[in-house]
Amino acid sequence: MSESPLKGTLVFEPIKVGDVTLSNRIVYCPTTRFRAAKSSQEVGAHLPSDLMLEYYSQRAQYPGTLLVTEATYVSRAAGGYDDVPAISTEEETKAWKKIVDAVHAKKSFISLQAWFLGRVADPRVLKKEGQKYVAPSAIYPDSKSEHLSAKAELPLTELTLEEIDRLIKVDYTEAAKNAMKAGFDMFEIHGAHGYLPDTFLHENSNQRKDKYGGSIENRARFILDLIDHLCTVIPPSKLAIRLSPWAEIQGIYEETSPIPQFSYLLDQLQKRANDGKELAYISVVEPRVQGVVTVDLDTMKGSNQFVEEVWKGITLRAGNYTYDAPEFKQIKQDVANGRTLVGFSRFFTSNPDLVYKLKNDPSKLVKYQRKLFYQPYNWGYNTFDGKDYDEETEKKRYARPIQRSEANL
Repeated sequence: MSESPLKGTLVFEPIKVGDVTLSNRIVYCPTTRFRAAKSSQEVGAHLPSDLMLEYYSQRAQYPGTLLVTEATYVSRAAGGYDDVPAISTEEETKAWKKIVDAVHAKKSFISLQAWFLGRVADPRVLKKEGQKYVAPSAIYPDSKSEHLSAKAELPLTELTLEEIDRLIKVDYTEAAKNAMKAGFDMFEIHGAHGYLPDTFLHENSNQRKDKYGGSIENRARFILDLIDHLCTVIPPSKLAIRLSPWAEIQGIYEETSPIPQFSYLLDQLQKRANDGKELAYISVVEPRVQGVVTVDLDTMKGSNQFVEEVWKGITLRAGNYTYDAPEFKQIKQDVANGRTLVGFSRFFTSNPDLVYKLKNDPSKLVKYQRKLFYQPYNWGYNTFDGKDYDEETEKKRYARPIQRSEANL
């Protein structure tokens, strides 16, 4: 056994996050896996499954670890892919509670990531489920989405002020309430990677002429209004948000620096923290990754250092923290301020005992297999052993149509 450079460091010291105290600063960040089951009542497969129960329980095995779930629909209107879990019905809430209880039984903690796809949804799935195809502005992320929209006869439409108000006060609100009923320790808004909240922030996806568009202040308004309202529904200490300042994926790009827009948003969140409404954490995606693509460090566009210069609360940073293994100098550097968590996703898929391995012997890490991330099989999910699998046999046993989103890994 080789001695881990992380053992005995701040990484394995306790830290208070929201209302809970973690035993370490390694977090399992969201990974889209498409293992939800069909509901007993509705079209689509959005029910948290027993496969997911086993999956999260395995990754909670190091006591005091924080897990953040895969992105989960806040409502049927928020959807647009099959096989993705939701938390909008009593049946879904009860299914999630089984998972939360299993994580808590391992003495670990769990945050729900709340998802609203918006313009990157598959219009065919929305049409099948009787939903609208919406975004801050009627700007398609790419030609493929526009083609699918025409094929489904479901055009992308700009959200009205009334619809925005409903998203905040009904869709997200009911999901937050359901998350608390299920026992989640925190509720994380997915505000990254070109999904609905993120598309309000960027000029190329938000060309509104009302109070939600135009200026930096107006483009941040949706997220701030959402957070302000949710702080009246659940304690701010149970609320979090994920941001991706440097991610140029799913039709999102910046002609200028994203720092002014995100610095304003973070400054507003810090002001609320100063007034007694501090979020549990802010999660930021590192520029070392662009969606599922690892970025060459020499061509990396920017740095998230500005985040911690503005936001003084807990920050969760995630994105290719194995690039300098086995020394892990970046992890030690980032946690040195005493208020930073570091997130892993891809290596958690192939190492349920990742926290133990990082603490004791990182040389034993098992390499993930990207082709297994989104398959509707248990092989490569709970039965991962680093070996290949018989795809044709698995397809015959388990095959069902799935829609793929890769921005969460």
